[in-house]
Amino acid sequence: MTGCAQPIQGTPVPDPLVPSRENSDPSETIDGVTFVEYPAALHVGPNERVAYTYSPPFGGQHDSVWAKCTGIVYPKAIRTENAVHSLEHGAVWITYNPDLVSDQDVERLGQRVSGVGYTLMSPYPTLDSPISLQSWGHQLKLDKSDDPRIDHFISALRLNPSTYPEVGATCSVPPSSFDPDNPPPFDPTTPDPASPYTIPE
Repeated sequence: MTGCAQPIQGTPVPDPLVPSRENSDPSETIDGVTFVEYPAALHVGPNERVAYTYSPPFGGQHDSVWAKCTGIVYPKAIRTENAVHSLEHGAVWITYNPDLVSDQDVERLGQRVSGVGYTLMSPYPTLDSPISLQSWGHQLKLDKSDDPRIDHFISALRLNPSTYPEVGATCSVPPSSFDPDNPPPFDPTTPDPASPYTIPE
């Protein structure tokens, strides 16, 4: 008998973009992803900043309070140190340069986030590409909101227990600690290279 072997009827075919025991980090097959290993639980205070190597950052030191990441589309840029902590909890953070994308692009990106747990989205005014996706230790910069790699990245890395440190951590946070309606603002200035440093009062 010749020809290709056929899968046994009723046997599910593994999705190459869904994490599994055999494929713990499917993002390794996504073209353009940057990978960096970061130590976990390195916290700074609410009046401190971190001189990150990458922009947007996707790991490293971060605020002790995370940005709420329960499928929230933030209309304004938020403080990076809070967003990085969300990544440590298994979230995917979608960012975009508002000067380089259209309203339709923002809407299309927001549909991937709104109401989806362990995701968040916000503008990032100093971004050097139209769109950038972050998870802990992973980043993907893109030009178009209909790029299929956006969905691939989310599928491979959102709540992937093999790729983020604080498995089981929540994305909810009391408004007294982080108010999603009035989040700490984004600071576009470059921090002192001595990381972290205290913002002058």
